Amino acid sequence: MQALLGAEYADFEAALQTSPPVSIRLNSLRTAGNNAFEHPFAALPQVPWHPGGRYLPERPVFTLDPAFQAGAYYVQEASSMFLYEALRQTVDFSKKLRIMDLCAAPGGKSTLIASMLDPHRDLLVSNEVIRSRVSSLRENIEKWGAPNTAVCSAETTDLAGLEDWFDVVVTDAPCSGEGLFRKDPDATREWSPASVELCSGRQRRILASAVAALAPGGVLVYSTCTYNRDENDLNAAWVVREFDLDPVHLDVPADWNIAATEYGYQFFPHRVQGEGFFIAVFRKKEGPARKHNPASGFKNLKPLAKNQVPELGRWLRPGAELRFFETTSGEIMAFPAALENDYLVLEKHVRTKWFGANIGEFKGKDFIPGHALALHNQVSPELPGIELSREQALLFLKKETFERTPDMQNGWMLARYKGLNLGWMKVLPNRLNNYLPPERRIRMDVNE
Repeated sequence: MQALLGAEYADFEAALQTSPPVSIRLNSLRTAGNNAFEHPFAALPQVPWHPGGRYLPERPVFTLDPAFQAGAYYVQEASSMFLYEALRQTVDFSKKLRIMDLCAAPGGKSTLIASMLDPHRDLLVSNEVIRSRVSSLRENIEKWGAPNTAVCSAETTDLAGLEDWFDVVVTDAPCSGEGLFRKDPDATREWSPASVELCSGRQRRILASAVAALAPGGVLVYSTCTYNRDENDLNAAWVVREFDLDPVHLDVPADWNIAATEYGYQFFPHRVQGEGFFIAVFRKKEGPARKHNPASGFKNLKPLAKNQVPELGRWLRPGAELRFFETTSGEIMAFPAALENDYLVLEKHVRTKWFGANIGEFKGKDFIPGHALALHNQVSPELPGIELSREQALLFLKKETFERTPDMQNGWMLARYKGLNLGWMKVLPNRLNNYLPPERRIRMDVNE
């Protein structure tokens, strides 16, 4: 770092002794429209390179904020939000897009991308090869509420069948983590020159798969949370040398204090209010693209019976153009009708995947709403709900309950906090039943 920074090294070293800044990114699916949620965080200082990014004066207990549990915002490191600016400057969002977040868990970049897409036209594929991290990725995407998603768990080499298919591939590759030294002491202990070399080689293998999946004219974004040239500029130079990609230079205001490198942009904690981060953007040269034929059908999904579809209409926004399928276990999956062929292409080439949202199931003639439906951006705003105080909301999120009041109507109710949906309750003549999934309940003491 002394060799890299020269006279700036003392400022860099001093910055590492300070507390890392705290930042969140607001969910535009929750903060836009007639029923927009107005969070007090919205009035805080903005992250320069993201309109929804906010700096907090201190780190609250996010777990105990019902708005966080409802997906009103995502806790994300400020430097990594620069992905928004990189995509804004290089991608035509007026056209139909297929975007893959190749190393997606826990979901920060996927949820950022989801907020930039047309939820009925564009497809977001979030891939995470480490199976133990997929559940948190699925939870965060479900909490965000976007309908146009697919979560996959595939080795990058397993994506060979999707050659030339994606308009954008975002590759936030596993790295040596030098940019996290201030935030995560374990990253310091795990660092070694051998680790840097190992990461650099792994990143090149991942990048090779990313380039293959990218359509001609498409955009590749490569990022790390580290500083060394081996994992950053030298890997970027390798991409340009080995493949038909050109580096893309971005228009970055000088007062953002982001350091331009030979191929990308470096964030240093003594220059910006954020952690260490590197990002580079490339565009694949134009040329013929491989054509993809969809599978003839889904292996483990069958279309929902036609006589059951009308019942779903009252649970969804008017005009919601969704297709409904049923799994072998009876779960109903919903995704935008315009994306069915895209999902069938994924069906053909990817083994482990989850499409759209699990919105519930039928038991006999009765529809039982699923938790994902409560958080879905297409859930009907006209459904009955119970507005909860913060104390009641936290009880609900601990999967506890409270007394039924005489004014409550019997039946399914959305548990709401400041207008945000938290999940489902069922009001019975003498009690309330809490339908929050057990795995989503808060285990922390709500009095902290």
